[in-house]
Amino acid sequence: MAGGYRYLEHSSDIYAEAWGESLEEAFENAAKALFDAMTDIKLVEAKVEVEVEAEGLDEQELLYSWLENLLVKYEVESLVFSKFKVQPIRQDGELLKLKGLASGEPLNLEKHPSKVEVKAVTYHMMEVKREDKRFLIRVLFDI
Repeated sequence: MAGGYRYLEHSSDIYAEAWGESLEEAFENAAKALFDAMTDIKLVEAKVEVEVEAEGLDEQELLYSWLENLLVKYEVESLVFSKFKVQPIRQDGELLKLKGLASGEPLNLEKHPSKVEVKAVTYHMMEVKREDKRFLIRVLFDI
């Protein structure tokens, strides 16, 4: 069962569902959903690779930190991403820690059409759970 993502019905924001055979793959697909909501990620080439770290007390806080750190890279460095690789998530004392790579390029409005502006990742309606043989994430992006 391959990983992926889709958008669910929501009246005012973007509600994304992502899944994968591992928690790491589900996190990668949640990141794809974030950037595909903002631009067409099929047009984003992997010219630049940046390391992104995140930590949290639980899987939801870790997901929030991962996506928010990616959003900061977009806002501060004007980078858009299309490929993500999350290394195995590890427990370090009370914290879950994640190191990942995001591949993309500088934002070019002539090449990367603007869809919506995601202002923030939210905890509202967030879910991270194991379902049968896959991990499922639901996350709401404030637009």
